[in-house]
Amino acid sequence: MPRFLLTALLLILPFTLAAQAAKPAAAATAAQTHPQVVMHTSMGDITLELYPDKAPKSVANFLQYVRDGYYNGTALHRVIAGYMIQGGLYTRDLQPKRTRSAVPSEADNGLSNLRGTIAVARGADPNSGTSQFFFNLVDNRRLDYVGNQSGLTWGFAVFGKVVKGMDVIDKIAALPTRGLGPFANDVPNPLVVINVANVVGEEAPASAASAAAPAPAPASIAPAPAAKPEKKHSKAKG
Repeated sequence: MPRFLLTALLLILPFTLAAQAAKPAAAATAAQTHPQVVMHTSMGDITLELYPDKAPKSVANFLQYVRDGYYNGTALHRVIAGYMIQGGLYTRDLQPKRTRSAVPSEADNGLSNLRGTIAVARGADPNSGTSQFFFNLVDNRRLDYVGNQSGLTWGFAVFGKVVKGMDVIDKIAALPTRGLGPFANDVPNPLVVINVANVVGEEAPASAASAAAPAPAPASIAPAPAAKPEKKHSKAKG
């Protein structure tokens, strides 16, 4: 083989090997773009995959609450079979916690409220979402963004989905409900508690007590199904 060809091959080879080595690293980076959160509840574990590419503000807000330990010891306080499960604000004694400031709605991100997705719960103002969230038990497409004419047409911002633990979600959905504390009904019996929530690959937060924040919790809701229209404008007292 001519010397100049051998020299050229030796020059090219390191770049080829480097490119091949970079492929697994690139794949690993791509896999990490969707962070995961595990909720260890009193009924079992629920693993969520989040979509910062579609809902960056909602995801960042949720992850900050998780990292602060805010959700530790909070209840999934509202269950409506065939519709949704809501949580993220109330302690196991059904006392509201203080929250950070609200985040702008990202309901127009193209994600649909399909079964297994998690979305931001809010009040009548589309931009009033703070710590509360809800799991869609069925395909709730009527909760999707339609337009910016009103709080109803804005819909609810999906920011992730359950990738493991839908059996746990369904067990919670099957629980009987009752009125308890500030709620006239829809509180699961027994009460379901998020013991610990943590970001996969990160150290679990030490204490929920570190989550104190300056803003008081505004009323936050997920709308009720068509069968129960009286709940569409109801607000959890906080």
